[in-house]
Amino acid sequence: MDLTTFNKQAEAQHQANQKLIAKLKRSKPKDLDKQVHQFHDEAFEHIDCLKCANCCKTTSPIFYQHDLERAAGALRMKPGDFIQTYLHMDEDGDFVLNVAPCPFLDADNYCTIYNDRPRACREYPHTNRKKMFQILDLTLLNTMVCPAVLEVTEKLRQIY
Repeated sequence: MDLTTFNKQAEAQHQANQKLIAKLKRSKPKDLDKQVHQFHDEAFEHIDCLKCANCCKTTSPIFYQHDLERAAGALRMKPGDFIQTYLHMDEDGDFVLNVAPCPFLDADNYCTIYNDRPRACREYPHTNRKKMFQILDLTLLNTMVCPAVLEVTEKLRQIY
């Protein structure tokens, strides 16, 4: 799916996804993790992140201290220079990238610091983690960024 089509679908389904998330918060299904993990696996059987990279093109991960130290090391920079060059502090007091798309994303959608990327990038889109109930609001936000998350929520709406 191309990004234009994805963006239209994500927008069209946003209200339904908001209702789903509200319903899941109220009902607290015991099998939520199991269902989300199954749908995550199914989505990534046919979705190739390297063909999309919308997360890298539109959002910034949070860089915690160990993340920025690791990334700075990969670039042979001092952490302070890395911060000055690539990061700023957002309204929540977190270090995030100055620009989008990510400056470490190359023309083929590969990450030039892949082995040293931030934890948030390593775990994205977070649909295979435990205690999904705790990140339902983040999941809703990610339906607007990641085709796999949109697909997961579509399937969740069918059973909840």
